[in-house]
Amino acid sequence: MVLGQPQPQSWLPASLLALRFSTEESLASFTGAIRLTLLYSTTLFLAREAFRRACLSGAAKRDWSQTLSLLWLTVPLGVFWSLFLGWVWLQLLEVPDPHVVPHYGTGVVVFGFSAVVELLGEPFWVLAQAHMFVRLKVIAESLSVILKSVLTALLVLWLPHWGLYIFSLAQLSYTTVLVLCYVIYFAKVLGSPESAKQQALPVSSMTDLLPSMTRSRAFVNWEEAKLTWSFFKQSFLKQILTEGERYVMTFLNVLNFGDQGVYDIVNNLGSLVARLIFQPIEESFYIFFAKVLEREKDATLQKQEDVAVAAAVLESLLKLALLTGLTITVFGFAYSQLVLDIYGGAMLSSGSGPILLRAYCLYVLLLAINGVTECFTFAAMSKEEVDRYNFTMLALSSSFLMLSYVLTRWCGSVGFILANCFNMGIRITQSLYFIHRYYQKSPHRPLAGLFLSPVLLGTFALSGGITAVSEVFLCCEWGWLARLAHVTVGALCLGVTLGTAFLTETKLIHFLRTQLGVPRLADKTT
Repeated sequence: MVLGQPQPQSWLPASLLALRFSTEESLASFTGAIRLTLLYSTTLFLAREAFRRACLSGAAKRDWSQTLSLLWLTVPLGVFWSLFLGWVWLQLLEVPDPHVVPHYGTGVVVFGFSAVVELLGEPFWVLAQAHMFVRLKVIAESLSVILKSVLTALLVLWLPHWGLYIFSLAQLSYTTVLVLCYVIYFAKVLGSPESAKQQALPVSSMTDLLPSMTRSRAFVNWEEAKLTWSFFKQSFLKQILTEGERYVMTFLNVLNFGDQGVYDIVNNLGSLVARLIFQPIEESFYIFFAKVLEREKDATLQKQEDVAVAAAVLESLLKLALLTGLTITVFGFAYSQLVLDIYGGAMLSSGSGPILLRAYCLYVLLLAINGVTECFTFAAMSKEEVDRYNFTMLALSSSFLMLSYVLTRWCGSVGFILANCFNMGIRITQSLYFIHRYYQKSPHRPLAGLFLSPVLLGTFALSGGITAVSEVFLCCEWGWLARLAHVTVGALCLGVTLGTAFLTETKLIHFLRTQLGVPRLADKTT
């Protein structure tokens, strides 16, 4: 899954400037910022991921004052993790040469503090997600990322000698603006009695969002707290699977500092689609499935109308993920070198960059399918099933770390992506087994979404062959005119492929045309 991860794409403008326009100081600082981003993402993941999953389940049957009180516990938990991980980053890990990566210690402190600041907005975020304030999420994250990108780019150009001060200030500005957007929005909505949105909310004032304790009831819902603990054990393991290669790079030094920088630039570039397309879908439909389905009941014991709707949505999402992932994989193989050449010049396109990006295109296909299957699986699993799944995750985490180390020693940085592909394949298999078992006694077969028509598969294969030949003869040493011809060939093949999908996958097209009705279906359950 991609849920809960930071937005590394906001560093891309800075990395582009560092590669093309600035000094070696900027590139070295960018590489150092990658290690600090791991500190930031680990703190956030361990502090809030389990709370998000537990508190977004079963929204129709909850006391929101207890849920909000539980969510505020993410702040002290975040303080603990930021202090502990900050100590690890400064005392146990190798500290970069201050002449190469200046102000590293300050960066550790600021990135840890930024994580805590972001956790202050967690109750607001969960409340907004539960009531599907989609526009708020889009505006808040867009403003934050834009400010971070612009500030980073300007400082890289004007003050490259600031080193990690640049990325630290940009990160702190990102989290501050993100939290302020949520706070200001709810202050405005709750301060307007005539607002229709206020009437739909379970709170009537800003003070209701703060933790509260009364003698008449418990501070938190203990069933919700137990579910949070189950998800926390799972989240700890899932973080290893999600960021495993970064931990191997950071703790075992299997790649030098420069190779780490190239890998992360390609990794961030390759993950753009996953985070811009797949993550919003995963977040939205996890909430949908969690509201429509009841955790502790078998599919045959629930309202069959809800089970049928969930099955239809899951089938269409699987088809959409498969088509999107296949398109990226097929066309990404032939255009990886061109993209890297345009993006970073010969530094990226002439080395291991194209191989890394091609491997990442395959990984994106698996990532797309895994995101959909796991968002359903985690929404439908009971607490006991979540606990059992944790044991599987433990074994998978250990094998993934060992495989990452072995493959990286054998084939370099591409070994990380191959290990991730193996990891995703196992996770997809686990989720598919759960979905098959969940719907086994019902007439619905949502896994049919993973099958494409032979005509469409043939079109994908033909497009892949044509674009591969086009790359050999037109890219990338023959000038811009040849590159333009290569792009034209790809555009024509893409158009034919999408047209074939439109004609053969009529059920998916109908779903996309009516998908705006999905939130309304979910609203009926709140």
